[in-house]
Amino acid sequence: MIKDQMTPIERMTAYNLGERIDRLPCVPIVGNTAARVIGIKVSEFKGNGKLIAQAQIEAYRMFNYDNIRVFTDLYTQAEAMGAKVYYPLDETAYLDAPAINDISEIDSLVPADPYRDGDLPHHLEAMKIVLDEVGKEVAVTGAVTCPFTNASFLVGAENLTRLVMKNPQAVHKLCEVSLETNLRYTKAIIDAGCTPSLTDAMSSCTVISPKQFKEFSYPYLKRLIDYIHSRGKSVTLHICGKTSKIWELMVEAGADCISIDNDADLLEAKLKIGDKVRLMGNVRPSEIMLEGSSEDVRNAVFECVKKAHDNPKGYIVASGCSLPTETPFSNIHVMLDTVRKIGYPVKFKA
Repeated sequence: MIKDQMTPIERMTAYNLGERIDRLPCVPIVGNTAARVIGIKVSEFKGNGKLIAQAQIEAYRMFNYDNIRVFTDLYTQAEAMGAKVYYPLDETAYLDAPAINDISEIDSLVPADPYRDGDLPHHLEAMKIVLDEVGKEVAVTGAVTCPFTNASFLVGAENLTRLVMKNPQAVHKLCEVSLETNLRYTKAIIDAGCTPSLTDAMSSCTVISPKQFKEFSYPYLKRLIDYIHSRGKSVTLHICGKTSKIWELMVEAGADCISIDNDADLLEAKLKIGDKVRLMGNVRPSEIMLEGSSEDVRNAVFECVKKAHDNPKGYIVASGCSLPTETPFSNIHVMLDTVRKIGYPVKFKA
């Protein structure tokens, strides 16, 4: 087995400077799979920053990937603003009820206090523990659900898509209050010494049109990214599903790295925007990482590297989205081992 010759921070620093590295950075996006690493149920993360931290630290130590992302679900900010979230015993949480039932209640929404409301304080606690424990060797990030997506959890996804057509002013109000929560939470993440990692599922072209993205998501996303940049941090942005028609807007919003979902094509992304932004992705989380064989994982990693290893602004091997909870540990090991075998500069033969 090939061993790493650099720590993740050493590797990423050298890569950014165009210096020698032992292999490409690799980030299987480990979310609740970390619960399996320490043998607990996913629901045990609720209200327990120490346990979240323990799981993320042990998962990193088991697989030696290049970024720790403190994450459990997309709803932490919306819950802190009044949404009801259901926590199954051993599955990822989901939205049970939005924060408001009618747009007449929009003015009752207030931005969350990340040090007091919902589960946000526990996530911040987890970030601080992870940073203290392994932050000298690996970057630690905190997941932030972006304004438009968070707005959908405040009023309900179906309601939001209707409002986009029938009541644009209400959508802007929802995005504005969501942005304020985002800004408070990203400030707290940065103040803790970590970096925000942005995810914006509802901004996908699978959900809204590029024109709607430009009107309702882009302005708030840009303001959020501008703030993060003002604090000296770079931004990785993930939008689920089909995104090729908004890649240029994602770049214009200020993303430094775009995480490409498996519904999009890495080669197309490289040709369209690779001279402007780093790319990350896009091994299929379910079909390959969860259900595939070791050979399937190796082949998928090779294919992604062939497409994007020479991206002008750099490339990070990664899953196309967060890994399913039951992803076999062996497949995560294979992903990292394949990247080590390929090395850098890349070689595609044994």
